[in-house]
Amino acid sequence: MATAILLNSVITCPNCGFQKEEEMPIDACQYFYECESCKARLKPFTGDCCVFCSYGTVKCPPIQQGTSCCG
Repeated sequence: MATAILLNSVITCPNCGFQKEEEMPIDACQYFYECESCKARLKPFTGDCCVFCSYGTVKCPPIQQGTSCCG
């Protein structure tokens, strides 16, 4: 039985601590994210494919499926 892919993740800004639930794209990386509160521009940590993998509560859908997000 396949595990359900989660499409929502809560991103936490490392600068101000603001959190927001966002819907993740299923077929693309989201490399940048602007914090709604402090306007910081977040980008993934080295080795991560997207902002959800670095700052989210849930990894992006391709990583959840065990595939590469950005190839």
